[in-house]
Amino acid sequence: MSIKLKQGIVIGLAAASIALSLHLTGLLTGLESVSSDFLARSLARKSAATDKIKLIIIDQDSLDWMENVNGCDWPWPRSVYAPILEFCRRAGARAVAFDITFTERDSDRPDEDREFGRAVAAASNYVQGFMPSQKSGNRTKWPAEVPRPNIAIERLDEFLESSNNDHVLTHHASFPILDVATNAALLASVSMIPDPGGIIRRILPFYIFDGEVIPSLGMAAFMSANPDAKLSVRNGTLHIGPYMIPMDARGSAILRFVGRSQTHEAISADAVIQSELRIRQGAKPVVTPELFKDCYVFIGTSAPDLPDLHATPISSGYPGVEIHATVLDNLLSNSFVRMPPMGCLIVLTLFFALASALATRCAGNSKHLVLAILLISPLPFVASFLAYQQGYWLRMIIMQVASGLALAGGLVANYAVEGRQKRFIKNAFTHYLSPHLIDQMLQDPAKLTLGGQSRELTILFSDIRGFTHISEQLPPEQLTSLITDYLTAMTDIILSEGATLDKYQGDAIIAFWNAPMDVPDHAIRACCAALRCEQKLAELRPLFRARCGHDIVARTGINSGPVVVGNMGSHHQFRYTFLGDAGNLASRLEGVNKQFGTAVIISEFTYSLIGNEFPARELSRVRVVGRQEPVTIYEPMLPEQHAERASSLKAFQISLADYYAGRFEQAHSGFIALSCDDAAARAYAARCEFLKAHPPSDWDGVWNMTEK
Repeated sequence: MSIKLKQGIVIGLAAASIALSLHLTGLLTGLESVSSDFLARSLARKSAATDKIKLIIIDQDSLDWMENVNGCDWPWPRSVYAPILEFCRRAGARAVAFDITFTERDSDRPDEDREFGRAVAAASNYVQGFMPSQKSGNRTKWPAEVPRPNIAIERLDEFLESSNNDHVLTHHASFPILDVATNAALLASVSMIPDPGGIIRRILPFYIFDGEVIPSLGMAAFMSANPDAKLSVRNGTLHIGPYMIPMDARGSAILRFVGRSQTHEAISADAVIQSELRIRQGAKPVVTPELFKDCYVFIGTSAPDLPDLHATPISSGYPGVEIHATVLDNLLSNSFVRMPPMGCLIVLTLFFALASALATRCAGNSKHLVLAILLISPLPFVASFLAYQQGYWLRMIIMQVASGLALAGGLVANYAVEGRQKRFIKNAFTHYLSPHLIDQMLQDPAKLTLGGQSRELTILFSDIRGFTHISEQLPPEQLTSLITDYLTAMTDIILSEGATLDKYQGDAIIAFWNAPMDVPDHAIRACCAALRCEQKLAELRPLFRARCGHDIVARTGINSGPVVVGNMGSHHQFRYTFLGDAGNLASRLEGVNKQFGTAVIISEFTYSLIGNEFPARELSRVRVVGRQEPVTIYEPMLPEQHAERASSLKAFQISLADYYAGRFEQAHSGFIALSCDDAAARAYAARCEFLKAHPPSDWDGVWNMTEK
């Protein structure tokens, strides 16, 4: 396992541990609530049950109508509600649930209470809301005058044994007046306990008061229409007939809001009242009864001055009656939001932390690092978004914190470890590589491995002819200045062609291509560098002659082949260089220039790689010192140089062919004709003169070099 992988795992585990600790201590609760509110707003959608739930709303228009037309202020006389109940009965509503608590008698109009009570009795599916509470209420026992509901929930005792469910048990209640309480099909809780921050996100499906189960208003509306539905609690889930209400550790159900206020179709109470009165008179109603047929109808308030607006994830002024309608909607569509098991959250937190740490720590370069951050950072949000669509509240913040800490830890590790490594690389190679190659190397420091690797390089050896003689005639200061200016000019060209400067040996330059970074056209670049150096040296030669009294002439040998390249040396001190026979041959070819009076010689191996980029004449087949196998050598030229010498170069090749064939007399004549302007031809003319006088017994056309 690589060190980066190990470090990534350690960073990821540490980040996940910190995030889980913050979660368990509750420090992330506020942020988790904010994130869940965002998901609730963003993914609020109507369900298949939404259109089966209707609202009759006492809004500001209803209050104004009642005051201006009928002269009644709020609270309304109880008889006003009777037409609403009659209209719902006429329409065939499945259940009618009142989110208005009638806890005090109308002492000025007692007949109003009795009339309303008769209307409630006539509506067999009427559900009346009231307020069970832990601390306040006019009753601590179930009133003897009010029939007990006797609602049975299978395995309820096992559920209540959990210490987290104590708040389900209430000790106080504010009951509605007897005319209503004794005639209602069911009494239901309209109590709501907000989360910290005062926002309603969940609701208790039921309370226990004096041993009696008090269903919430939304749940009671369903039970009123389905009195035979059986209730049971199993594994933290309340089952009601074919439907389920998943509950959290405190017994609360997390609501899935279906949209903004009045997503459930809402009708003003005054319109319903007027419609019922018009029907009685034989007139056309404002709204038709068919609107409520087979629907669950909730009646409540939404006027700003009436105290039943609550903060929810959807808005800060959400009518309480719509919260109860949402409970029924979630029940009928089985769409309550569930909490995944804690084990699932731990696994996902570990996954995102490890993925973030490993991606950051193992990123090969800055581009990969940025890409990793951009791809991984939103993943916890995406996971939470997708989970919420499937009905699960997957806590986003703990995963986001774990991922963020892991990313930060990976970045710190990258800076501490790789930053130091890259600074070392830059300092070590700044004088040996071009800035472009250094930048590439910094993106992949792994290429610098002690012991090296086998690669094909093109290697250049260059040396000044007769430099020992020149150095003997110059004072040290002038010699140093001269060689510095020469090496600087040549090195600038070599580095600009993408080379790695291996070293200087006095006046000699050793460089290579295709390491540590890939240079696919390494042979071409090496030839280009050598020819450019020749051009530059020709420009500088008059200046150098004026300084030292001699012409500065360089000889260059180039060869391509496999070598071992890398950091060579001890564990305490090393240098980036190469080892191999290909380097030795390049060095020998630099010396072969002496024999032919040439400036640049390349081997057949380099020649095979340059293609048509540079013209070159075949110079000879030589066997260099220390090497048994002969090698064909070439002299590369710039295209314009080759064009100028086209005829003489052709004649040279004809004479060279005679030489290879052992026709020394013909070869000698050809080379003599070219010798005035061609040092190589002069060398061959002398060689042919010798061979004519001393014919070889086993001629193979190879020129054996006797010195390096």
